Amino acid sequence: MGRRIRRLVPVLGLVPFFGYLTIFLLIPTVAVVVGAFVENDRASLSNIRALGDGVVMRTLWHSIVLSAESAVIGAVLGAVLAYAVVTGRPDGLLRRSVTSACGVLAQFGGVTLAFAFIATLGFSGVVTEAGRDLLGIDLFGNGWLFGLNGLTLVYTYFQIPLMVIVFLPSLDGMRVQWREAAESLGASTWQFWRYIAGPLLLPAFLGSMLLLFANAFAAYATAAALVSQGSPILPLLIRNALTSEIVLGQSHLAFALALDMIVVVVIVMTLYALLLRRTSRWLR
Repeated sequence: MGRRIRRLVPVLGLVPFFGYLTIFLLIPTVAVVVGAFVENDRASLSNIRALGDGVVMRTLWHSIVLSAESAVIGAVLGAVLAYAVVTGRPDGLLRRSVTSACGVLAQFGGVTLAFAFIATLGFSGVVTEAGRDLLGIDLFGNGWLFGLNGLTLVYTYFQIPLMVIVFLPSLDGMRVQWREAAESLGASTWQFWRYIAGPLLLPAFLGSMLLLFANAFAAYATAAALVSQGSPILPLLIRNALTSEIVLGQSHLAFALALDMIVVVVIVMTLYALLLRRTSRWLR
């Protein structure tokens, strides 16, 4: 009996974690799934069929394009920055400064980030006013900052530091002996990256890009603060379905839209897990 209790002691430490997952992940997910198939307190597929509406499909496409663009840009620039950090001393000031800044900037979003860009590139932003006065250029233009192009720029701001954080361990896993062995066999720098480092890092790079895609796809607060009219992406369309004073009774449609997002995120994170498993083989 005592032996069984000792075996259960480590499991007890996981109880708060599973409780957190149950309250903030499992229960909301079940509520969304059930709500998507209910209409007027009866089982119905009307909300699921509404997902094929032209407005919903266009909004879904905008969300995918926005997430993909910000993920690609953030992954490429973040990988370059991560490589620059790896080339320095492991305990150097550059690495400590960059990683600390990335840890902060990756979480810098929401209303604060939207306001920062409005104050910088908005109609009366600091950079916009400087461009008008010094160069005679109107950077604000037709208000691109408050559309999909503006969201791509703003999302890239926190995608780059996130890429540095998630991709840096893969670059750290590259062993110096591999480079030395390749050079001793006559391989050039291009051949090393083309045949050794590139194939090894590709799964980690693609996996990190998928993580950035999921991060942008589910982002809400920044877009809600930046876009005041219309619903160009799914999170804003869900908000509109829940809070609209013009078209009432769309709460269950919001559940269906949320289910649509859950399906996309599950697919992306499944692919991410598969790529991460492949990367872990040579990181051990």
